[in-house]
Amino acid sequence: MMTARRLAILLFIPIPFLLAAVLLGLGWRTGLWFELTGEERFSAQIKGLTDLSADLLRPRLNLANEEPAAHSGVNPFGVNVFLEQEPDPAVRERVVKMAAEAGYRWLRQEFVWEDIEIHGKGDFEDRRHTPYRSAWEKYDHIVDLAEKYDMEIIARVSNPPAWTRAKGNEVGTYAPPDDYQDFADFVVALVSRYKGRIRYYQLWNEPNIYPEWGEYAISPEDYTRMLCLAAEAAREADPDVVIIAGALASTIVLDPAAPPPGNALNDFLFLQRMYDAGAKDCFDIVAMQAYGLWSGPTDRRMNPRVLNFSRPMFIRDLMVANGDAHKPIWISEMNWNAVPDEVPDKRFGQVSEAQQARYLVMAYQRLQKEWPWVGVANTWYFKRPDYRWRDENKPEYYFRLVEPDFTPLPVYESMKAYAPAVAQTPTMYAGAHPPDHWAVESETYRLEPNANATLGQMGVLPAGEKLTLRFEGRALRIHPPPDAAPTLIHVSIDGREPKPLSYEPGRARRIAAGSMGVHEVVITTEDDMWVDHWSVKGAGASGLFWPLLGCFTGLMVLFLGYVAVRIKRSEI
Repeated sequence: MMTARRLAILLFIPIPFLLAAVLLGLGWRTGLWFELTGEERFSAQIKGLTDLSADLLRPRLNLANEEPAAHSGVNPFGVNVFLEQEPDPAVRERVVKMAAEAGYRWLRQEFVWEDIEIHGKGDFEDRRHTPYRSAWEKYDHIVDLAEKYDMEIIARVSNPPAWTRAKGNEVGTYAPPDDYQDFADFVVALVSRYKGRIRYYQLWNEPNIYPEWGEYAISPEDYTRMLCLAAEAAREADPDVVIIAGALASTIVLDPAAPPPGNALNDFLFLQRMYDAGAKDCFDIVAMQAYGLWSGPTDRRMNPRVLNFSRPMFIRDLMVANGDAHKPIWISEMNWNAVPDEVPDKRFGQVSEAQQARYLVMAYQRLQKEWPWVGVANTWYFKRPDYRWRDENKPEYYFRLVEPDFTPLPVYESMKAYAPAVAQTPTMYAGAHPPDHWAVESETYRLEPNANATLGQMGVLPAGEKLTLRFEGRALRIHPPPDAAPTLIHVSIDGREPKPLSYEPGRARRIAAGSMGVHEVVITTEDDMWVDHWSVKGAGASGLFWPLLGCFTGLMVLFLGYVAVRIKRSEI
């Protein structure tokens, strides 16, 4: 006869499996598993949850979300363009106009060194065709267009002319110059010409992989020497320039001296060796690529050997460890590849055009809500000038937003529906933010230098003036610089009656909203109000992330424990 103890055990055994079935079913139906794994197929979601459980064994990353980063509180919408390859000025303008209509605020545009200083050092005349003309002419027009459509340029500076290398293009058309001073001198010419019109300069692109360092061995130390030389020269030419380091390509390859095209170095190691070589003072912004590849933008798996959209978190952790929490990450290239089945090369992953349209919007949503240390994210890319990449079966072609004839793809339409609406109501999300965050709206609020402020500058709201700010969270905090004078501020939340609050140095002023959600705050001040930075208390990346993962992991432990007991009994 069965004892009561055995009966209880038999009744207990199905419970974990029933709970697991219920949990998995609910996660599938509600989309929660996609929110954790970035996978749309159920089998891939189970694999993703298992990977996430393994991530619990790894050290936690230090993202320093409560430390403000300069140049992070900006309109995040940027797009890569190839305007220098469009010979027709009217076509160039149409590109910029359509990009602006889709809500993009930034144009990441290459200022091609070999296309400007063409025939020799200091020679800026284009004599490749008649009639001869200034090599600057085309680029002047690009800068004019950006200003006409109220857009800012991120000037990518790379691609040296053959005359800068004794072996010319034999060592690679993108290889660095023999004399790094030649690069610095070109940067000075570029910065001097567009002083007051272009502020952000990215010095090189993907120096950690082939072909961007040519056929030479990948060398963070050599790149750092060139970067520092050019950055110093640029700052002398225009003290207001902001230097962006060359965008790091995501790779797990550890063979910098391999024969081309295998010469590449892992992005984490490359950046750490840059720091070790003294690069810290030579750039203001770290740049990287953030392609989604084989999973969606919500993939939260954190494996250093897996390339997914969460990879910027590893770079941020490395920056914090090197004392650079006050600097942001800007994403130079970001998108998913809608390559069709008939193209055999799937190295960039594969999504449908509908998925691409959803994923790009979701990526912008995630980086705004979860990564306060990210500034601009540049979509790769707007359009190509012709169909050559398509005809050559290159998967790179299928990142485009519009066809060469300007036919828009679903991803263009999704951004056009999303980005302009966000720009109408910019919002501050969880984490710390610089004083000049784009969610701050005021006719009189201004920035001023302050050596005692966290970022070397502070926001100032003059006496008797007001500002409006939208945030999503439970509370907003205003952090004064240590030398701020006390004042009385009046705060209205969501249209309610203003309340007077003291604002004093040494203590952040907390403005409680009462509930989680999007809130509008209106602040007026009796005396000048100095702002070191802002911070928002919110729900974080996902309020359900750790409970769900813990529940899944617990059920897996129960299941594996049960299997182990059964195996042991069978052996006995």
